[in-house]
Amino acid sequence: MPSENENINKWEVDLVRLQENSLRSMSIRKFLYILPFMILLAIFAYYPLYGWVYAFFDYMPPTPLSQSPFVGLKWFRSLVENQVKIDQLLQVIKNTFGMSGLLLLFSWLPMIFAIFLNEIKAVRFRKFVQTVTTLPNFISWVLVYSLAFSMFSSEGIVNGLLKQLGLIDSPILFLQNSDHVWITMWMWTTWKALGWSAILYMAAITGIDESLYEAAHVDGATKMQVIRHVTLPSLLPTYFVLLMLQIASFLNNGLEQYFVFQNSFNKDSIQVLDLYVYNLAMGGGSYSVSVAISMLKSLISVVLLFSINGLSKLLRGESIV
Repeated sequence: MPSENENINKWEVDLVRLQENSLRSMSIRKFLYILPFMILLAIFAYYPLYGWVYAFFDYMPPTPLSQSPFVGLKWFRSLVENQVKIDQLLQVIKNTFGMSGLLLLFSWLPMIFAIFLNEIKAVRFRKFVQTVTTLPNFISWVLVYSLAFSMFSSEGIVNGLLKQLGLIDSPILFLQNSDHVWITMWMWTTWKALGWSAILYMAAITGIDESLYEAAHVDGATKMQVIRHVTLPSLLPTYFVLLMLQIASFLNNGLEQYFVFQNSFNKDSIQVLDLYVYNLAMGGGSYSVSVAISMLKSLISVVLLFSINGLSKLLRGESIV
């Protein structure tokens, strides 16, 4: 008969095997939870990268890609061989840096807005303000432009009011003016996204330890001192993560906003990289060139992401990758 020690060892081995099987089953179950999202990511984020092959062919629709001649790096070289294209591309990059730079410069606005919104003690009024500032995020840019046209066109509300007050004789061309288009685009973006962007900071505020606030009140801290020494430092980690993501997507301004606001008068100042790629493909028929530029833009964005991630790890000891 087996001894008591042998039985105990057998039970321990069976228990270890049972735990291993349980952990393996749990790992498989967790993997199955995220598998649908990984499939969606592969379909919508990675599969479209196959389109990069168009940058290496002289593609002209409706000719199939298989019948298009292979040209190698011809379209990449063409970006720096033609002075007209160089000047045009430099202007587009200047616009892109200007628009993204303004958004980056004022990236702290949603955090400050969330802090002051949290200080509103009237719950109904706070919810009203939050709802009103969040709703524009769900309005399409086409409707935003319709609103802008109704207000700021030559026959719009603003010009009509200024005429009635006798302040102007001829209408001011707000939408056709290219002198301040960067600022106006930043203002429309801020109006549309401020409330939505503040939601993350509002969630972070709710996670701050209440004992910190209690200690500050016991020490006699004022409202501004509590914000400065408790709320703001607690939100900085969230801010830096969002800032790094924003820097990584520095060249990705989007298309819809600039597409609906562009016209013959402001096209040179409003055309960012995404809009330039679209205009090349759909307006000029240069599909392969547009893919080449889009490909370079994506690669630069990846380099920016890893660069800012490494810099953050070096300076702050924290990273997102």
